[in-house]
Amino acid sequence: MLANAPQLQAVTILPKLQDDHPGEYRDSTRRTLERRVRHWRATSGSPKEVFFPQLHEPGARGLSDFTDMAELRVTIAGVPFEHRLYHFVLAFSRWEYAMLLKVARASKHVQGTAKRTLAGWGMSARASTDSLSAAFRNLADEDDFTVRYAALLEHYGMTGTRNNRGLGHENGSVESSHRYLKEAIDQALMLRGHRDFVDRAAYDEFLREVVMRRNRRNAAAFRLEREQLMDLPLRRTRDFVEEEARVTRCSTFTVRGILYSAPSRLIGHRLKVRVYGDRLDWYLSGALVHITSRGSRGGDNRHALNYRHFIESLKRKLQSHRWISAHESRACAARVHASVDGCTRRGCLPGPSL
Repeated sequence: MLANAPQLQAVTILPKLQDDHPGEYRDSTRRTLERRVRHWRATSGSPKEVFFPQLHEPGARGLSDFTDMAELRVTIAGVPFEHRLYHFVLAFSRWEYAMLLKVARASKHVQGTAKRTLAGWGMSARASTDSLSAAFRNLADEDDFTVRYAALLEHYGMTGTRNNRGLGHENGSVESSHRYLKEAIDQALMLRGHRDFVDRAAYDEFLREVVMRRNRRNAAAFRLEREQLMDLPLRRTRDFVEEEARVTRCSTFTVRGILYSAPSRLIGHRLKVRVYGDRLDWYLSGALVHITSRGSRGGDNRHALNYRHFIESLKRKLQSHRWISAHESRACAARVHASVDGCTRRGCLPGPSL
């Protein structure tokens, strides 16, 4: 049986033997059978995968990955905060850098790498990652770096490598550090007494302190590795992507599949939009005209509408309130109702569409 199906377990084989040979095999023979199965696998079974120890030279390799933080149940102003952590580790010294991410975006990966290089006073020769959607398209077997990640590597003079697909353990140094870092954050939250933060900046500062405490333990090794790191380029890499968007007569524009609202005075104008990891900067004829938070593509709600951009028009076109209600949250709709006088609110009650 084992020759045909090597993964069979003793607890599965025993009932089969009992059915085929009634009265010959008691339940008490299970442990004896388990020993014989282990012996067969050791002498006649398939070869097992061999894991080779990783030897790291100072300054030779930096590893990065993302880890989901949902299990820590962190809240911001009482609201559950869904996020990931971008985590970078220098393989030799275990010096690490961590940064909050709403999602694993390539632009954020670029921004995170740029920030931790400045914090680390130099660059490792190689930048290794898991097969991340943020850095790789995952569509072909060849080294299919995305344009932005390749540009990042070129800017810093690094060689990019990645694990073989499906073999995350090849990122061993950072994978184990993920677990230890999350445990350290969890323990710090327990000591703190609660998991709620006033705002994201407060949570950022909390994480920075946790990482700094961990880095102090590796200070001696990092001093040695720091001498071997490559010099940083004179200028930082660009941590945004620039796109063009035209503001429609609905006072909206679309960037990366998300619908944003704009002040009505911008209708008809074409904007240069700098897309950062957490915000959008709008430029008109080279001048910065507005900054807004970046919308999320999670779920079916791919809109980031600001009711203040529509309030004057809503007063004149009362039933248009239905449009913003259909594209925004109930909380936003409630704010719209509260922003107009009682007479106007009565006009916004259900009725025939205009």
